[in-house]
Amino acid sequence: MKAITYTQYGSPDVLQLQEVEKPTPQAGEVLVRIHAASVNALDWHLLTADIFVVRFSEGLFKPKRNRLGADMAGRVEAVGSGVTLFQPGDAVYGDIEPFGSGAFAEYAAIPATALAPMPQNATFAEAAALPVAALTALQGLRDVGKIAAGQRVLINGASGGVGSFAVQIAKAFDAEVTAVCSTRNVAQARALGADHVIDYTQADFTQSGQQYDLILAANGYHSLGAYKRALAPGGVYVMAGGKTRQIFEAMLLGAWYSRGGDKKLTNVMAHASVPDLRVLNEWIEAGKLKPVIDRCYPLHQTADALRYLGEGHARGKIIITVTDDAATGRSV
Repeated sequence: MKAITYTQYGSPDVLQLQEVEKPTPQAGEVLVRIHAASVNALDWHLLTADIFVVRFSEGLFKPKRNRLGADMAGRVEAVGSGVTLFQPGDAVYGDIEPFGSGAFAEYAAIPATALAPMPQNATFAEAAALPVAALTALQGLRDVGKIAAGQRVLINGASGGVGSFAVQIAKAFDAEVTAVCSTRNVAQARALGADHVIDYTQADFTQSGQQYDLILAANGYHSLGAYKRALAPGGVYVMAGGKTRQIFEAMLLGAWYSRGGDKKLTNVMAHASVPDLRVLNEWIEAGKLKPVIDRCYPLHQTADALRYLGEGHARGKIIITVTDDAATGRSV
């Protein structure tokens, strides 16, 4: 089978499309014919080691694992012994990063318990767009931010992968949503359901005097002090993505900035969760959640997809189409 591999840290230029051995599902695993995968900031960090601590877990001088790709959607081709959750032909999706990644490939052998049935009205490309980004938005808003109906919620970086999901998920919780994005993405933010849209090239929400019960920052840099100023009493700021400096500032200084008051500044470290994927399924099938797909690249152009991601201007998700029907094929 064909798969994208890499043996050294670096730019997307180090990625190679190679023939590798097709896996055989072991006990408790299913073999999935991958139809689509999506690109995440996680892939960029693993590839480039731009966050130096990546080297402590992934290999100091070269990566321990040689495959990228967390999000995938496809059809079960074979099942290992003991598997009763799925059978050949079932359309499934999930986050396979905890099992070594490898979604940028034609096949993957994955524990059956790590996968969820695809939403019935989603294409493979749409399903592949969901796991990492949508779970980050869901867990950041619900579990860390404790979102509640009627709250004033601001999504900074509302046009990217996490941000476009966060706007819709906040609306699913019946919040009053303000989206922050660039001029070219204002119409998209409104279409996703935002009640208010701030064009950050025209106004700085941290200087407006308006305060919010919950701020989720998927991108867009402001100091922690500025975010704190924009929080209402009892409010929560959740860092869900951004530049290296933003990530470390929230992780290392969030508790310090939170001291001596009732405003909390923290971050979300999303985790794979099949129950949460099923929550997403319900919203997708009810029409409350729709993945925004910016561009699609065939498997052999995965390096180009990573380069585009690295530019930092994607509108929604970037998809790797492994089969011809990735953008049109559905679970049924």
